[in-house]
Amino acid sequence: MNPPFLALILLFVFTPVIVIYLEGRFSILKKIGAVLVCYGVGLVIGNMNILPEGIGEIQNTITEVTIPLALPLILFSIDVKAWFKMVRSAFTALITGIISVLVVVIGGFYIFRGSIDNIWQVSGMLVGVYTGGTPNLAAMKTALNVSQELYIMTHTYDLFLSAVYLVFILSVGQKVFQWFLPAFKPLENSDTEGMINLEEDYESYDGIFKRKIVVPLMGALGLSVAILGLSYAISLLFPKDYATAVIILLITTFGIAASFIPKIKAIKKTFQLGMYLILIFSLTVASMADISKLSDISFSLFYYVALAVIGSHVIHIALARIFKVDADTVIISTSALICSPPFVPVVAGALKNRHVILTGLVVGIAGYAVGNYLGVLVAYLLK
Repeated sequence: MNPPFLALILLFVFTPVIVIYLEGRFSILKKIGAVLVCYGVGLVIGNMNILPEGIGEIQNTITEVTIPLALPLILFSIDVKAWFKMVRSAFTALITGIISVLVVVIGGFYIFRGSIDNIWQVSGMLVGVYTGGTPNLAAMKTALNVSQELYIMTHTYDLFLSAVYLVFILSVGQKVFQWFLPAFKPLENSDTEGMINLEEDYESYDGIFKRKIVVPLMGALGLSVAILGLSYAISLLFPKDYATAVIILLITTFGIAASFIPKIKAIKKTFQLGMYLILIFSLTVASMADISKLSDISFSLFYYVALAVIGSHVIHIALARIFKVDADTVIISTSALICSPPFVPVVAGALKNRHVILTGLVVGIAGYAVGNYLGVLVAYLLK
């Protein structure tokens, strides 16, 4: 392998280790959070013009592998039985989230239709991307015959605003949402003792290299690799457009199934190992953002995308308040819809609440399923 490429891979892999170490030493970094620090470092790396040509393929590979490997590790320690008691709030969050996106996108169509060419296509893409993430955005490009230029501009603004949204959520979002919505409360009679010990379950990497921990943990990582491989193999039986959704659905299913096996559920530090992989993902995906592409901005299009992100949140909060949905459930649901399911563990880690991980995954996967249908339907109705 090209030495510069190898050096950068090592940078992506070991920088999170340094961040985790420093987070344990400095309280200010602990308050900011390792995920947000890795995003910041990644943005700096990606916009210093130090990355060699051709690194994009390696960056894509890292981002495509880390989250699918992390998801099973995180799910191994989930109390699935307790989550099923919260299914009502998850369904409510999904429906209110989709309604919020539809209302804002359709309203924005009538606001900006005189200043954006082929705005009906943009409307379809925004419905797709904010109910199912980037895979649905790409699907809308093909389904609606969107020009390359319009797609790239819309996607660029989406990435930028989604990054701003993530910074907000990963920093002060939970406190802001709790101004309007009730705080999350674990269900009575759930396995809270083993689920919400924040220091142990989310932050402490102490003892992770002890033989009695690291050996079973490597076994859990091997199982995660096997789950990814099996999920990918099965996804080949489905149309390519649905491959990502199928893989995530299968990984989630196999991860949940494994959590019912006592020996797997008893393995310590699987959540921490999964979060470490997510830190690698966060650093790498941030390094792919090119801020300079925002220089040739189309203000009307930018405002339309911004309206879709911000407006849908305002409406979602209002509806959630009416239906008494808690802040964490709304945050994880909107994160799944706007940023897609792979970001669910990232946000759950920032919330320090793994109770809502399955809620986010279910909402996000449902968004994958309905996003393309809704995007095409809205686009052609508005056309």
